[in-house]
Amino acid sequence: MPKLYEYFGLVVFFYANEHDPIHVHGEFQGCQARAEIILKDGTVIQIIFSNVKGRPPLAGAKMKDFQALVRAKADDIVRRWVDFFVFKKHNKPEIITRKVK
Repeated sequence: MPKLYEYFGLVVFFYANEHDPIHVHGEFQGCQARAEIILKDGTVIQIIFSNVKGRPPLAGAKMKDFQALVRAKADDIVRRWVDFFVFKKHNKPEIITRKVK
């Protein structure tokens, strides 16, 4: 489970055996959400947020934190996905201690 970010208790990651489309999971205290990143010609054109089947959903402030973080880091998430799944590079998690905008 490659962890990408830690953000005020929220952990953003993808599973090592993931599949397309590019997406990440956000988890806080057992609650989870998913963000699918849609690309067109290598550019992020949409991010779709959803609940994860079988898991309690992220709600309130933590869901807003997840959405803000994914929107702010979408290009970096795509790069990390390609690095991990295509180039088999190790991923070092980033600990974020300031609110993203």
